Amino acid sequence: MLIFIIMRTLFRVRTFFVATAVLISAGAVGIAASASHSWGGYHWARIGNPFTLKLGDNVSGVWDTHLPITSNDWSQSNVLDTTITPGLTNPKNCRAVKGRVEVCNSTYGNNGWLGLAQIWVSGNHIVQGVAKLNDTYFNLSNYNTPAWRNLVMCQEVGHTFGLGHQDENSGNLNLGTCMDYTNDPARNDGFGDNQHPNTHDYDQLATIYTHFDSFTTILSKTFSTGASKAAHAVDIDTLNPKEWGRVVKKDARGKNSLYERDLGNGEKLFTFVIWAD
Repeated sequence: MLIFIIMRTLFRVRTFFVATAVLISAGAVGIAASASHSWGGYHWARIGNPFTLKLGDNVSGVWDTHLPITSNDWSQSNVLDTTITPGLTNPKNCRAVKGRVEVCNSTYGNNGWLGLAQIWVSGNHIVQGVAKLNDTYFNLSNYNTPAWRNLVMCQEVGHTFGLGHQDENSGNLNLGTCMDYTNDPARNDGFGDNQHPNTHDYDQLATIYTHFDSFTTILSKTFSTGASKAAHAVDIDTLNPKEWGRVVKKDARGKNSLYERDLGNGEKLFTFVIWAD
């Protein structure tokens, strides 16, 4: 009888630890899926929701089929709509234009990055942004796929709204969002593939854009006092990493994923980078 009691007790203890481990694992997934991925609280100033942000079309070739997908994906948000308009910049340097986001592709060189997003902020308000797609790598067979193009364009445009990454370890399971690092964006690990935003991205946008402002930085010639002056007074080669400022974040591989440059007068330039393997 004593042996039976001991064995039953050990079984219950083992069952408790197994169940606890499962709960912790499930909780970890829940945390990863619900953690905030706001980009420092930066957002476009506007006086109401939903607001419409112009995406300047400076893309060519195969990218012409992916920009409408990205625009439509992000427009599913309850607070944000995007509209594609003719681009106002040269894709080779992809200079920013006040009050909108310019999207560009070009052969930017063997510099290691697939794509990058940059925003200029005044205080905590975004005043302009760009998304750049590096054809030097997308012309290679391993990246020349619809899945990789959808992922990178969706992610870089998402950064210009104030979103960061949900996860920066490409070895982890795909979370079913383009705001997640991956080694295979077409793979579904149970949450969907990584080619489009997911519900958490839309929820995060709703959180970022909960409050309203008394002015707008969207499609406006004038902003708050001092806004966007320093950004244009400083001649910045935005394709040169030496111009991106200090490194403020690294990804799981130890690569620099976020840079910050102080432009003075409360203005900053932020650069998010996604690297090729």
